[in-house]
Amino acid sequence: MEKKELIIFLDCGDTIIDEGTEIRDQHDVVVKADVIPGADIMVKTLFEKGYRLVLVADGLAQSFKNMLTDHGLYNYFEAMIYSENIKELKPSPRMFKAAIGAIDLSEKDFDRVVMVGNNLRRDIKGANLLGIKNVFMDWAPRYTKTPADETEQPMYTIHEPMELIQLAQKLNEELALKKTTI
Repeated sequence: MEKKELIIFLDCGDTIIDEGTEIRDQHDVVVKADVIPGADIMVKTLFEKGYRLVLVADGLAQSFKNMLTDHGLYNYFEAMIYSENIKELKPSPRMFKAAIGAIDLSEKDFDRVVMVGNNLRRDIKGANLLGIKNVFMDWAPRYTKTPADETEQPMYTIHEPMELIQLAQKLNEELALKKTTI
């Protein structure tokens, strides 16, 4: 399996896990939640196709470990960046820069990254402010679907997790073509 040029940053809530099904303990740690239909297959397929996957999510590390382990997805991620550890929430550039650093790349590699998330104010704005390609996962009704300004305007929008596989292929082909023409 050849490694792809494209690197995929994934949010978790309402991108992989259905936030509406979260069960939390007394410390606000998610102990159980359902996966969005098709999101588990999406993660596994992207990994099997050679994409590097990085979780970039706001929340508690133990919550993500619980949810992703429960669905057999924890080990598909090369790195996991949580707001609990970074002490910032997206759209803070620290979240995205920490993710790049965690996989031994630098900011010059931002053009190889796509951020996939469900929150225009956090995921899409954070990516746009750093010049990172982005995909809005318009799956759940919990957050606004209307950008407040141009910084929240997504480059791409998908409605189901499995749509990301074809879009990732397209973006990877564009990167590979760009690399050969330089």
